[in-house]
Amino acid sequence: MKLSLAIVALALAVPTASFAQDSTAVSKGEYPNTFSSGSANVSPFTQKSKRFNDWAISFGAGVPLVQSADLTSIKNGNGKNLFGYSAYVSIDKAITHAFGINLQYDRGETRQGFFNSKNSAPTDLAVGDRLGARTQYDAISILGDVNFSNLLRRVDNHSTYRWALHGYAGIGTLAYRAYLKDASNNQRLMTEIKPFKFNSLFGQAGAGLKFKVNRNLDIEGRVMYVVTGDDEFDGGGAPYSAINQREEGTSDNFFNATLGVSLKLGKHESHLMWHDPLQEIYYKLDVLANKNQDIEVCKKGDADNDGVCDDWDRQLDTPAGARVDGAGVALDTDLDGVIDLYDKCVTVPGPVENNGCPTATTGPVKEEERTLEGIEFDLNSDRILPSNTPILNNAVTYINSSTGSYTVVGATDTRGTDAYNKKLSERRANNVKNYLIKNGVQTGKLNAVGKGEKDLKYPECEPATKCPEWKNRANRRVYFEAK
Repeated sequence: MKLSLAIVALALAVPTASFAQDSTAVSKGEYPNTFSSGSANVSPFTQKSKRFNDWAISFGAGVPLVQSADLTSIKNGNGKNLFGYSAYVSIDKAITHAFGINLQYDRGETRQGFFNSKNSAPTDLAVGDRLGARTQYDAISILGDVNFSNLLRRVDNHSTYRWALHGYAGIGTLAYRAYLKDASNNQRLMTEIKPFKFNSLFGQAGAGLKFKVNRNLDIEGRVMYVVTGDDEFDGGGAPYSAINQREEGTSDNFFNATLGVSLKLGKHESHLMWHDPLQEIYYKLDVLANKNQDIEVCKKGDADNDGVCDDWDRQLDTPAGARVDGAGVALDTDLDGVIDLYDKCVTVPGPVENNGCPTATTGPVKEEERTLEGIEFDLNSDRILPSNTPILNNAVTYINSSTGSYTVVGATDTRGTDAYNKKLSERRANNVKNYLIKNGVQTGKLNAVGKGEKDLKYPECEPATKCPEWKNRANRRVYFEAK
């Protein structure tokens, strides 16, 4: 009954296990794999996406030796060295590269006692020792298969992977017929156990060493220890018979040493149990590391010695000593057409003929205009630029030393609507006023107004596209008027 439940469980597990491998294929739809972290669009695992074979049929033959019983096959005081025979066949399913499930059928015969039960009882033995027995058995079991070589293999081991150590453990049903022959030379049936009964449940565990012959064939030597769970398997009869009282043990157990082969089924080049994912990853990393990753830079050199290779230099004739941007273009901070190397007024735009400085105005210059310089703003911004703080700090000193009061006037260029520019100019004026007050100017000495685009320093810039950018920047300003 318990075996029937185990078989049903296996039947349910195998279809699920067929999807246990992950797929490396990438789809264009949604994320169907709920185990994905979302970093890759992983497609559902199907038979078509398999890269490895995962089914095999194994069979082999060997020798069972009763080790723990009242009548044993291994000479230890309870018997003689007697060898039986065994054979097995199994259907093997690999779940992962390190674990599989096998459905196995075993058939064999053990020989135990003081002589071979096929021979006559020897007369040179004491009457109590003239015992020979044999047990014919059939077993069906489900075994878990652990590939220790894949679990324990070092990632830096690049040797050929042809040997693999496997561990097995499982349960099943054991049916047997135990015969006993004594001094009377009569061989009689002592115990018969039918399969699929509660008292037929048994367990076995062991290890096997596999050798990969080719993609289709493996050879394996295996040793299993079988725990029968009763005291009658050796042919001693009832649990409290004279024979079964020789030893205190209540379970007749035996070793089963076999040599077999596995036929790997499938069209792929490799079987899943012979594949180590870590080895594949590290092998690919080693291949990449061994490739020549050197990249030749500055194939065309750097003709103007500005530190930017000619391969991506947009200005191949930069004057010596000029600062450049990432594209190799000489810097022009105030955008007046004169590069900083030749600009005598780096932060204030001016014509080329005046070395980048503003042209001097004609007529007398008022003291307050000379001392209270104005500042300019970026497009669509009311933020005071760090480069303007020295001018404003000078204004703080001048206003504090003066007895008059001043109007802080904000203005814009002609981009945008009148209403928007009016508000923008007011924000600029108020920001400057607040800066001056914060730095020590008395509140009563200042007033802020915004004139928008109605107070252009260069009236010809209407619209703004008629003028170079330095004139438009000059229109975006805040200046001071004495009351």
